Amino acid sequence: MKFYAKSPGNEGYIKNMEVVAFHDADNHYLFQTQIYKTKEGKYYLYGGCFKGNGVEIIDITDPANPKTVQYMPVMDPDEYTYMSTPKIQICDDLMIVSNGNCIPFLHGAPPKHYKPAPGGITIYSLKEDPEHPKKLSFWATGAKDNPMDGVHRFTYNGGRYLHLSATAPGYHNFIYRIVDIEDPYHPVEVGRWWNPGQYLGNQTKKIQEEKFQGYFPGYLYPGFVHFPYVDGDKAYLSCAGAGFKILDVADPSLPQVVGEVQMSPPFATKWGGAECHTFMPIHGTNFAVGFQEGERYWCYTEQDHKENGSHAMCGIEMFDISDPTDPVMVAVFPYPEVPEDFPYENFNYCGLKMPGPLGPHNIHEPMTNKTWIEDNKNRIYDAYFHAGVRVYDVSDPYVPKEIAYFIPPNPEKLCWDLEMENPPLGTTEDIVVDDRGYIYTNTMHDGIYILRCLV
Repeated sequence: MKFYAKSPGNEGYIKNMEVVAFHDADNHYLFQTQIYKTKEGKYYLYGGCFKGNGVEIIDITDPANPKTVQYMPVMDPDEYTYMSTPKIQICDDLMIVSNGNCIPFLHGAPPKHYKPAPGGITIYSLKEDPEHPKKLSFWATGAKDNPMDGVHRFTYNGGRYLHLSATAPGYHNFIYRIVDIEDPYHPVEVGRWWNPGQYLGNQTKKIQEEKFQGYFPGYLYPGFVHFPYVDGDKAYLSCAGAGFKILDVADPSLPQVVGEVQMSPPFATKWGGAECHTFMPIHGTNFAVGFQEGERYWCYTEQDHKENGSHAMCGIEMFDISDPTDPVMVAVFPYPEVPEDFPYENFNYCGLKMPGPLGPHNIHEPMTNKTWIEDNKNRIYDAYFHAGVRVYDVSDPYVPKEIAYFIPPNPEKLCWDLEMENPPLGTTEDIVVDDRGYIYTNTMHDGIYILRCLV
């Protein structure tokens, strides 16, 4: 079985999959990747940078031989030295790139003197030349006084509207903002929604001081919009500590809550990622998948554990959404299978002296207008941080089954200077699957692995 090893003794773990190729992404730490297929049948992979202000472009027409096209800065790298372009969406020959500023606990301390980048999204056309995207416009959130200013996860499935998790003046953390790009040279916001408590005009200074300080309980109260996945006239919102919500967005100027389900507690109540990270319908069924985000162990310290205690379970769940006014959790996905020769008892203690915030990260996100990516109602693909890529059979939504995994080798160098209390571990960050069945996963301080599932 073909397999890529970083070096002798650093080979990772694999089951029912094969490694087709590896690309180092030119030492850029990629976060979200998207695929674009030209009319001539060429495939390109575009990767947003976790730390940096550019997009890595790789030709994946031959998945066994990925080729660098270019690294394309989004803003002046000499002017904005502490910037992140983490997320990308591609549809209708448009590439949308989000940006914001880095976060110290993930990206390391900022330079002593740096110019904050304006948060927002940049719109490019791929139609003329997919190897040299043409910039059309930049839309700013306007929340320049917010240190978190920027756009995080978002949906673009073609057509007029972008659905953003974005900062906004006068609001706490990210809210849901809808931007009309019918004229991609002149984007215009046409609607917004937020969780009760996010609008600062309704919060006394005392409540803001008590509730919004620090990583927790600020994440739990009042909850923020982490990711709006939009399918047709419904938006499926992951609202961190405020749970999963379904909104009617038939009128984008007036999003309306249809149904909701609370998740924290019992799930994800301590130090970690977004308590509710993703909520996504499975096309062709009456079910949706949702999950709570874990966190990277390299940024988790013994002091964090002393202050917060053991992290509550972060898992992947299945929901019956046949009645969108009453989404119901009907199944929990199994704990990631631990390889027989794995050096740790389980993934909770994976390289740590104490139990860490184990949990999934990003899943493959099929969208109806992106015909070049896989849309299989029976499969869920997850980049499960240190537990690697996990592939699930959900043909019986009440009994999800893990059928394959790939845990990458540990990185042997870092993409930037970073003080770590814990050793760097092989970590999968994001995942996308093309219509040929090739799986692309980007890894922490490492590159892109191209995989195939053998079952």
